[in-house]
Amino acid sequence: MRPFTVAAAALIALGTAVPAQAAGEAPTRERGFFLTVSGAENSWVRGVMLRCEPEPGGHHPHAAKACRAIHRAKADFGALADDPHACTKQFEPVTASVLGTYRGRLVSWRKTYPNACEMDVDTGHVFRF
Repeated sequence: MRPFTVAAAALIALGTAVPAQAAGEAPTRERGFFLTVSGAENSWVRGVMLRCEPEPGGHHPHAAKACRAIHRAKADFGALADDPHACTKQFEPVTASVLGTYRGRLVSWRKTYPNACEMDVDTGHVFRF
């Protein structure tokens, strides 16, 4: 199974889970992003769930910083602010992807970078997990 398919399946499974509710409360659905990074030819995959509303949460180690960057870019992952720093020129491709919702709209994005450092420069805290 391709990692993006795995990510989509995991997000669907997470999105359909409904927490226990007190009697009389309307059920809520958790919204957010399932972020993944994978190595060349899917040799490895890692992913985290990131929620930004009502407040940053999930399993992302830099949730608040990642959410601020996503809000600034209006969830356009191609428009995330750069975090410029020097990178070596080795070719070890990584693919970053996201699937989720932002203010009621579906967000799906995927990009392959020449190496993890170039991804980090282009996406900042969002894919630092």
